[in-house]
Amino acid sequence: MQKSLPICQLGRSAQEDLSLRGAAVPVVDIHDPLIQQLIDDAIATIKAANGVGIAAPQLGHALRLFIVASRPNPRYPEAPTMEPTAMINPVILAKSNNMVSDWEGCLSLPDRRAQVLRHQSIEVTYLDRYGNRYHQELTDFIARIFQHEYDHLEGIVFSDRLVDESELITEADYLQQISVSIA
Repeated sequence: MQKSLPICQLGRSAQEDLSLRGAAVPVVDIHDPLIQQLIDDAIATIKAANGVGIAAPQLGHALRLFIVASRPNPRYPEAPTMEPTAMINPVILAKSNNMVSDWEGCLSLPDRRAQVLRHQSIEVTYLDRYGNRYHQELTDFIARIFQHEYDHLEGIVFSDRLVDESELITEADYLQQISVSIA
């Protein structure tokens, strides 16, 4: 049974900061029922929080596992749709030279957004929840989600990628900006 889990938030407690700032370790047994339950719960958590991705460290588990689950929602109204995908022990094999700046937020840094520079396309490999290996080129928004979640496995949050923290804006200011640009 899936259940939404509490999301670690930066600055809320020393334990949560430690979870978000440490490097994650590889998943050894993908078929372990606890890993499969974590995957199900992470998917439920993303849906409940209107996210497009979440990493195990955000749920208090220092494991190299994240979910990419892009879909239009109130936080990302223009997001492309894809099925929630568990990406276990992911590796970035190559990065495009072309970098693109776009808006990002994070469930572990609530109510904040900023423009973050990311590689437009990446070549990756990962295992799915069944142990199947995938080797893919990801582009645009999906590549951005992957890079954002991959950073969590390294103990990095999106605000670490900013030149100046004054670039952070509130979620309300962000939503106002995108509604003006869509209108």
